[in-house]
Amino acid sequence: MEISTLFHNTRPDGPLLPQEEAAFALLEELGIDYDRVSSEPADTMEKCAAVSQVLEVPICKNLFLCNRQKTQFYLLCMGPDKPFHTKDLSHQIGSARLSFAPEECLWELLGCTPGSATILGLMNDREHQVRLLLEREVYEAEFLSCHPCICTSSLKLKTADVLNKFLPRTGHEPSVVDL
Repeated sequence: MEISTLFHNTRPDGPLLPQEEAAFALLEELGIDYDRVSSEPADTMEKCAAVSQVLEVPICKNLFLCNRQKTQFYLLCMGPDKPFHTKDLSHQIGSARLSFAPEECLWELLGCTPGSATILGLMNDREHQVRLLLEREVYEAEFLSCHPCICTSSLKLKTADVLNKFLPRTGHEPSVVDL
């Protein structure tokens, strides 16, 4: 997979998709520094592993989940190698029968397509319908890596900036979970 060199606080060249433009604009507005690489779509964890080597931080595995009735939605940000067991998570968050949410809900609530789910998509959840779940190791890490709402770019952000600048702006409170 071809991956660009590392760029600091520099958007990709050329026109951006609206959701990508909004992500970079918000990071700049909030004064959040980032390192970025561009690549062909990094829409699987295998492809993200190659990108992670360039960024020197693992890209979070982001799972967009819902309850059986599709009335409660969750964005789970976890380490790329962590196993995911719905039973363990369901017990911690008090929601039974978790499953992957439909693609149309991912777009409607977070402005992301499959393979591009990201914590930055919470900027689009103005009704606060998505509960953010951060796996403890991601929450405690110095940096986290994610896509800017499209999987052809990947960012390295200070976790403290995400927790103290980005999430307060979106109005989302993270719930820390152990997997």
